[in-house]
Amino acid sequence: MRIEGFSFFDAFYMTVITVSTVGFKEVHEMSLAGRIFTIFLIITSFGTFAYSVSVVTTYIAGGNFKANYKNYRVNSEVNKLSNHVIVCGYGRNGEQAVKKLIAHAQSFVVVDTDESRVATLRDNHKYLFVNGDATLDATLEKAGISKAKALITTLPKDADNLYVVLTARQKNSKLAIISRASYDESYSKLKIAGANNVIMPDKVGGAHMASLVTTPDVVEFLDNITLEGQANINLEEIEINSLADFSKYKTLKDLNARSLTGCSIIGFKTSSGEYVINPDSETELLADSKLFVLGKPEQINKFHKLFQI
Repeated sequence: MRIEGFSFFDAFYMTVITVSTVGFKEVHEMSLAGRIFTIFLIITSFGTFAYSVSVVTTYIAGGNFKANYKNYRVNSEVNKLSNHVIVCGYGRNGEQAVKKLIAHAQSFVVVDTDESRVATLRDNHKYLFVNGDATLDATLEKAGISKAKALITTLPKDADNLYVVLTARQKNSKLAIISRASYDESYSKLKIAGANNVIMPDKVGGAHMASLVTTPDVVEFLDNITLEGQANINLEEIEINSLADFSKYKTLKDLNARSLTGCSIIGFKTSSGEYVINPDSETELLADSKLFVLGKPEQINKFHKLFQI
């Protein structure tokens, strides 16, 4: 428009056919200055186009597109979750927790700062994950803390676990929080901060090994009562509220679980949190209480079907 005095539309048309390298007939004869301008326009536009193509090709071929697409899909799936478990830290303890959750078909999200671990979760295991610092509010919110039912924090430092517990309890007052601890003095602090349970792996492991010396057969028997559905005997907790029309069952005798399913009720937890070992047949089945049922997998399945759990 400035060099040749073309109208806006003619100048725009000439620019489009030049940049696109289509090269139809010129609308007007151009002067030397116009031709020099066209040469520079072709060179710069072609260079820009070539650079753009190389950037896009590198983005796709280099794996960034695939990784970002997977991250997008994971974030979309995490946003849809509710009543799930958040596992903070995918170290040795976190990995074992994840295996247990998978065995129980429980939905979960792993939160970890290590990019290599996140890549493994994304590419090999295809777990849902959030790459970030679990001590930050934004990271827990991205993991769906407000809709989660439980949080397991297995970070190596007790101070970090304490911060996660404080943040999680503030974000969700109904959340069940289980924290790892390395030192005895951290136990009470984590409980005060809001952890429902505090697990000390070293102490648990040492006590288990000592029990194998003092009562080896008892420990081995208990180890065989698995919660993963992989052994011949299963131990499972069942909420009274989950029984179909539980109000018609007044006592354990009315339930008649042993005769109907073959399962044995070896424990009972009252609504106030009191545990009863080997409850008698007259134990009342009140709302918000739980049963601890022992049986073979097929017997447990029969229990679920009979009472429509």
